[in-house]
Amino acid sequence: MSTSPDPLAPVSLREAARVWAKIGLLSFGGPAGQVALMHRELVERRRWIDEDRFLHALSYCTLLPGPEAQQLATYIGWLMHKTPGGLVAGLLFILPGFVTILALSMLYAGFHSLPAVSALFFGLKAAVLAVVAEAVLRIGRRALQRRLHFLVAGGAFVAIFLFSVPFPLIVLGAGLIGLALGAPEPRAASGGPASAPPDTLLEQLARSGGLAHTKPSARRALRVLLLWGSLWGAPVALLGLLRGAGSVLFQEALFFSETAMVTFGGAYAVLAFIAQRAVETYGWLRPGEMLDGLGLAETTPGPLILVVQFVGFLGAYRAPEGLPPMLAGTLGAALTLWVTFVPCFLWIFLGAPYVEAIRGNRRLEGALSTITAAVVGVILNLSLWFGLHVCFAVVEPLKLGPLSLLLPRWSSVDLGAVGLAGLAMVAIFRFHRAVPEVLALCAALGAALRLLGG
Repeated sequence: MSTSPDPLAPVSLREAARVWAKIGLLSFGGPAGQVALMHRELVERRRWIDEDRFLHALSYCTLLPGPEAQQLATYIGWLMHKTPGGLVAGLLFILPGFVTILALSMLYAGFHSLPAVSALFFGLKAAVLAVVAEAVLRIGRRALQRRLHFLVAGGAFVAIFLFSVPFPLIVLGAGLIGLALGAPEPRAASGGPASAPPDTLLEQLARSGGLAHTKPSARRALRVLLLWGSLWGAPVALLGLLRGAGSVLFQEALFFSETAMVTFGGAYAVLAFIAQRAVETYGWLRPGEMLDGLGLAETTPGPLILVVQFVGFLGAYRAPEGLPPMLAGTLGAALTLWVTFVPCFLWIFLGAPYVEAIRGNRRLEGALSTITAAVVGVILNLSLWFGLHVCFAVVEPLKLGPLSLLLPRWSSVDLGAVGLAGLAMVAIFRFHRAVPEVLALCAALGAALRLLGG
């Protein structure tokens, strides 16, 4: 289709690091925006990777637990420069967001009681409600392609909203249904005559034998499992020995290690699971503060799952256990980041060679699509959970046998929050404004409303 210029010059790891740093600094807008940015930079502009290989990697990164955009960066970095390339790509994707959210978490913890800061986050929470609602529709349009998908999405919503079924069980059930019933029909070959693979850097590497590291090896897999499993588990075990099982830092390490294994479907899907446990089980933060953290993650570069860093910071900050609170919070944030993202590198370095070897497996595609359908129902539950806590000052649990409901006290409705959330939805759905723009607008309006109107 295009006349390819001279063979592309090899890209050193240092040159690649500059590109990955640029992507990390510009990775706003959640996974959709981040994947689009990588596609533009790596497929269209630089021709490091072709369309088919890019989408193949993306589909399997979506199947894995964890943030698919960060794992896609790690995957492509690994393809190009082996393990060092994967580390550079994955770390540079998350470091800008980590530093930014750490600074904002310190500001939030130290000055949230000030009226100006509290007023700013009031508007931010209302806007985040619209962002989550938009995520339900966006993911739903993509995920619900068959009758089975609608049934699974509805069943997932009922299971978590009415019966409080744990999120991991919903993911497991959806995956089993997908394996049994969800294999999609074979796709017809896309039109047009067959063409030679585009001349990309990875194709050049393949021709020169530079992709030998993508071949599966049981010996290599064992080494990777031992190394990254130790990096993941050793700090958790050491914390348990030094601080005791009741330590907040140890509890955070265990909890976020657990979430790292069940974060199928992206950050929005697992937020309901995190919010329920962090707010109701551990008491690390209050319901409205989860929305504050999501607002911070939405307005900073990097994967949205970095919201867990905010949770880890506040939990340790409020229970410093003999440490200065800011130091305890920083340790909580760093530890949360470690146990959240070390597994992401493990999944890629362990599984990528096998992923490369099993292209086009219809049953795995069926399981993936069914899990994604269940995620739609989980995100719908999340949007209702957030909506109730944003729009009402008092939300009370009600148990009716196996049913578990959240009911608002209608007299506690916050009309200002309802109005700002409605304004954010109009801006996003009607005028298609960018998420950071809407968040900034609502934060400013919310601050004015609270400060001027009392």
